[in-house]
Amino acid sequence: MTTAELRPGDSDKLDSAVLKVAGVVVLGAVMAILDTTVVNVALQALTLQFQTSLDTIQWVVTGYLLALATVIPVTGWACDRFGTKRPYLLSIGLFLLGSVLAGMAWNIESLIAFRVLQGLGGGMLMPAGMTIMTRAAGPHRVGRVMAVLGVPMLLGPIGGPILGGWLVDAVSWRWIFYINVPIGAVAFLLAWRILPKDAPRATEKFDFPGMLMLSPGLALLIFGVSKIPAEGGIGSPSVWLPGLVGLALIVAFVLRATRIPNPLVDLKLFKDRTFAVAMITMTFFMVAFMGAMLVLPTYFLLVRGESALQAGLLLAPQGIGAMITMPIGGRLADKIGPGKIVLPGIVVILAGLAVFTQVGADTSYPLLLAGLFVMGLGMGMTMMPISAAALQTLTQRSVARASTSMNIIQQAAGGIGAAVVSIILASLLAGKFGVPTSQGQLAATAALMSPQTHQVAASASADAFSSTFMWALVLIALCLIPALFLPRRPAVPVVDSEVVAETAA
Repeated sequence: MTTAELRPGDSDKLDSAVLKVAGVVVLGAVMAILDTTVVNVALQALTLQFQTSLDTIQWVVTGYLLALATVIPVTGWACDRFGTKRPYLLSIGLFLLGSVLAGMAWNIESLIAFRVLQGLGGGMLMPAGMTIMTRAAGPHRVGRVMAVLGVPMLLGPIGGPILGGWLVDAVSWRWIFYINVPIGAVAFLLAWRILPKDAPRATEKFDFPGMLMLSPGLALLIFGVSKIPAEGGIGSPSVWLPGLVGLALIVAFVLRATRIPNPLVDLKLFKDRTFAVAMITMTFFMVAFMGAMLVLPTYFLLVRGESALQAGLLLAPQGIGAMITMPIGGRLADKIGPGKIVLPGIVVILAGLAVFTQVGADTSYPLLLAGLFVMGLGMGMTMMPISAAALQTLTQRSVARASTSMNIIQQAAGGIGAAVVSIILASLLAGKFGVPTSQGQLAATAALMSPQTHQVAASASADAFSSTFMWALVLIALCLIPALFLPRRPAVPVVDSEVVAETAA
């Protein structure tokens, strides 16, 4: 990077060097996102393959998110201490190893363990990639960078369910993991050749005690929440004990981080009003978003009896809608301020999701596809502008730690959201079929497979899904409150005098 790139008067266009770096980062991100969306469509097939229950099979997703939450706090320090290139290459390597082993899994326990290994690699991909991109382009072009990253990344949500459905139906569930190998190999080679070898920066001593508090704290908190479906409430020690221990560790970390000079997560960032408001908005959004994304394919598979491939095709309009608005949203966030984009985006999401709050066993597919498309339009106007708002007022020296904090919040909120919405759906299904909470989905599946009970079971299951979507609608609506305080003016480029001095030297 040159000092010229840091001056406010420079062109806002992304040059070829930045676009090459973006291409490498996008490839790694697509790999991780593709894997997540493929697995969501395959959960029903994995349940039948391993003859397990909803509360166990969800650990294929939750275990991955736990690993993400565990490793993300280290990323900011690692990017400063070793430069961004080496942690990024390491993350791709771990993700590839986890993918190969997950494809070779012989039981549900081994699959969950190897998904955790995938998560340890995937946890560094997004924050390290975001740091690489923001340093290359500068904070004043972060909205455009997010738009460049966002469009190809949407190939994952569009192509992932379709590819995953086809692999599950026509080949084998194992290939939903093996498919990462060629993508990851290309991403690794391109990253090795193209990414600049940035020199390590002077950094403080690593906050090892902080890691021992925050990472296990996040993991235990999400673990406790995710056990609620199996236990049928919060009264069981396996729910409240890890939850309380996790919460206590997080509180201890926060108290300690305010008193030491080099905390694992720089809480001083939250003194920046724009960053703090963006993170509150992101928290509510990710809880609702991850929960809804987990439930949508299950509706098509369970209630409508679609194959995995058909369910993947039916989800495509959502990704197409987001692909249309994401580049527009990123550019407008830079030009007129993210607040003026995020608020309309949330309203559009609410309009699309409202369709699913009225869903039945025979709701017309054109109406459902229209609802998904409208939701996608709203997501494209929301997710990247929120991320851009969080970073736009920070100096380059703060970007690595800020990216880490943002990704911790995204993954922790996403894990809690997936668990909470699964709890709601499992409880509603269990109530409809008169079984324990952990057996709700299995009971619904059995009833739907019987010709004698299919019609009644389909109607009852659809009612459970519509109520679940209503809860997701409420959670999305709560995003409107903090979004009102997002900046409504374009960012003023921040000149980092230390970086200017380094590059000038």
